Amino acid sequence: MKIYDYNGKKNICGERVRQARQKRRMSQSDLAARLQIAGVIVERDSVSRIEAGTRFVADYELKALAEILKVNILWLLSPDDEEEFRRTL
Repeated sequence: MKIYDYNGKKNICGERVRQARQKRRMSQSDLAARLQIAGVIVERDSVSRIEAGTRFVADYELKALAEILKVNILWLLSPDDEEEFRRTL
C-alpha cells in the first residue's frame, strides 16, 4: 500500500481537532473514550497522532470527531479559516 501525505502530514484536520478539543477542555483520553463510546475504537495515542498529523483519519472517524467536538466537518477540513472557527464554536 502506498502511503500518501499532504504537505508532510497524513491528515489536514489534526490541528483543528486539537483546537476544538482544547476549547471544550477535553483531554486526549476523554476524546478517545467518547470516540470509543461512539463506536470508533481509538486510543489516546491515536488521538495524539491525529493531532500531530502523523495518522490518517477515516471518513467515519472524521464524522464522529465532528459530532463529539460539536463542529462542522467542513471546518475540520479547512485549517486556514480562523473566522469560521469562531463562528463554529
